[in-house]
Amino acid sequence: MKIKITADSTCDLSAELLQKWDITLMPMHILMGEDSYLDGVTIHPADVFTYVNGGGKMPKSAAANLVEYAEFFGNYTGDYDAVIHISVSSKLSSCYQNAKLAAEDFANVYVVDSQNICTGQGYLVLKAAKWAADGLPPRNIAMRLQSLARRVELSFVLDRLDFMAKSGRCSGVLAFGANLLGIKPALEVIDGELKVVKKYRGSLPICVGKYITDRLADRDDIEDGLVFISSCQPKPGCMDAVKAGLKKYGNFAECYETDIGTTIGGYSGPGTIGIVFARKEK
Repeated sequence: MKIKITADSTCDLSAELLQKWDITLMPMHILMGEDSYLDGVTIHPADVFTYVNGGGKMPKSAAANLVEYAEFFGNYTGDYDAVIHISVSSKLSSCYQNAKLAAEDFANVYVVDSQNICTGQGYLVLKAAKWAADGLPPRNIAMRLQSLARRVELSFVLDRLDFMAKSGRCSGVLAFGANLLGIKPALEVIDGELKVVKKYRGSLPICVGKYITDRLADRDDIEDGLVFISSCQPKPGCMDAVKAGLKKYGNFAECYETDIGTTIGGYSGPGTIGIVFARKEK
C-alpha cells in the first residue's frame, strides 16, 4: 500500500529526513510587516531576528486555510492509496481544524493532532513514515499516532525572553528581570500547550546541563529508540552539554539534530535548545 505522509511545517524535520522518507510539508504563513511569507520556504528564523532587532514588530503566524489544505491534499490523493497528515497541536493553532475540514472531501485522507510542536510533532511524523514503509495500514498508523502523541515529551531551555515579550507571550518586565538575573526558563508542551516547568540560573551551558539531568536522570520510563536535539542558533558549549547528558543518562538507538523553524524559533529566540523523546507505553 502506498501511503503519503504530510505535516505542517512546524514539525521542523531536516531536509535530509524529509527527502529520505518522502515527507511533504504544508507551510505556515508568517506575517512580517505588510508582507506574508511561507515558513521554511521564503523565511527562516534568522530573517525574523534581523527584522525584530532592527526595530520591526514581532511577526505573527497564521495557519493555511481550508482551500489551501484541500489543494495540498488533492496533489497526493490520486497517486497514493492514503494520505496521513500530522498537524501542530490544535490548542496552539487552527491548522488541525482547517486540515480536518479539508480532509472531509477525500475518502483517503487522515488528519492526526500531534498535540505538540517543533520536533515533538516531528517525532510523530517520522514514526508515521517508518510505519508506512513497514506496510502498516493507514487507519492503524493513525491510531498508533494518537496513542504516541500522549507520550511524546518536548521541552527546551530559552537563553532570553525578549522575543517572547515582544510577541506578547510574557511581560517585558518579566523578560527584563529574567535577563538581568541570568534566569533561563525551561518550557515543556503539556496537554498540547507550552508551559514553564522550571527556571535555571547561571550561564546557558551550565543551565542546559542541569536541564538534561532533570529530564533524563533516574528514569526507566523512556523509550530508547529515538531522540531529537532541537536548537535555534545554539550558543557555544550548549550542544556539547546536551550530548554529554544524552551519553550519560540515555541509551538511544537514533539521535537527530534539527533546527527549530520560524514559527517557533521566531518566538523562542536564538540560543534555544531542547530534546524530544517518548515515554514507554504502559
